[in-house]
Amino acid sequence: MPVYQYKAMNAQGKSISGLIDADNENTAKAKLRQEKKFPTSIEEVEEGKVTRGKGLSMEIDLRVLLGRIKTQDLAIALRQFSTLIGASIPMDNALMALSKQVENPLLMKIFTQVREKVTQGTSLANALKDFPKTFTPLMVNMINAGEQSGTLDQVLGRIADFSEDTLDRQQRIKSAIMYPIFMLFIGSGIMAYLVAFVIPKISQIFEGMHKTLPPMTLLLLGTADFIKNYWWFAIILGIAGYWLFSRWRKTPKGRKKFDRFTLWLPVFGPLIRKIAVSRFTRTLGTLLSSGVPIIESMNIVKNVVSNVIIEEAIDGAKDNIREGQSVSRPLEASGVFPPMVIHMIMVGEQTGELEDMLFRVADAYDREVASAITGMMALLEPVMILVMAGAVGFAVISILMPIMDMTTGM
Repeated sequence: MPVYQYKAMNAQGKSISGLIDADNENTAKAKLRQEKKFPTSIEEVEEGKVTRGKGLSMEIDLRVLLGRIKTQDLAIALRQFSTLIGASIPMDNALMALSKQVENPLLMKIFTQVREKVTQGTSLANALKDFPKTFTPLMVNMINAGEQSGTLDQVLGRIADFSEDTLDRQQRIKSAIMYPIFMLFIGSGIMAYLVAFVIPKISQIFEGMHKTLPPMTLLLLGTADFIKNYWWFAIILGIAGYWLFSRWRKTPKGRKKFDRFTLWLPVFGPLIRKIAVSRFTRTLGTLLSSGVPIIESMNIVKNVVSNVIIEEAIDGAKDNIREGQSVSRPLEASGVFPPMVIHMIMVGEQTGELEDMLFRVADAYDREVASAITGMMALLEPVMILVMAGAVGFAVISILMPIMDMTTGM
């Protein structure tokens, strides 16, 4: 069914715009009038084209646009979809109501196009595959399992919960690191001001003294002079170093070495491992509880841990599971997962409550991650203050030492 982009006036006289699906333009106008929207302009939206501004149109890759959809918007839409399906509303009617209810215009367009594919006989999971930037393989496989098992409403609710939990963890981490970043920005600004304005003026005084300056002062003046005259070289060197590191990091050998190194870092390694374990157990539990087969679930899960060493362990476990082994044994043999995780998975397999045990492990590790991040940030704040105080103190002492020598000589 064609999709039309419109501009209209509502009953309060306010200018509004949006998307609507209809058989033709006249039907679209009639539907808008029924909704007490009086169209001022309306035109069909071609596949991959969105009209913006006053009569302007530009070709935009739909996959790029989908990346702008917020996780929170998608989670809310999926929860609404779950409610509609749970109320026994037919799929096409539920998708129509959803496309009119969501506020994000891009998400509205997606659900409109999904509805069109579903009315043509395509399954919901296959229709969502056309939008991989919005609906990940994890979501598509869960929805496919939900369609086959008749529990689509429950699966949609689980996806919404999973998305909101993931977003909540990300926001907690971002909030925890905001203060150290702010302190780093302030400290860098202070040092930049000293180097750019204060130290050059003082260095002119020292030049007229014709005396040997202390090593600390010489080091400070040399550093300030280098930054002032060769700051462009430092920027180029930094960009080149980052580019070379990124190129190396993207190679299979470089990624494997880097990921192994991060796992064995003194402070950050255990935290990275806990985050990976939490992602693994929660995602696997969500997939299994939604009816996705274990082998397919392992294929999906290995892409969410973001560490090639753990990915290889999951791959090895998947191959052994295919041969009839349990989940816990091959994971234990990999040596990557902590003993507590292996033990709880083993108990879950023996009692037939594997999904519940996976969720318990994920909850426990989420709490440990939150506690570790809080403790790390609490330790990082005074360390950053000491570093900034040391840098400023070094500059002040380096400046005062020759002045005091000059005063003593007088």
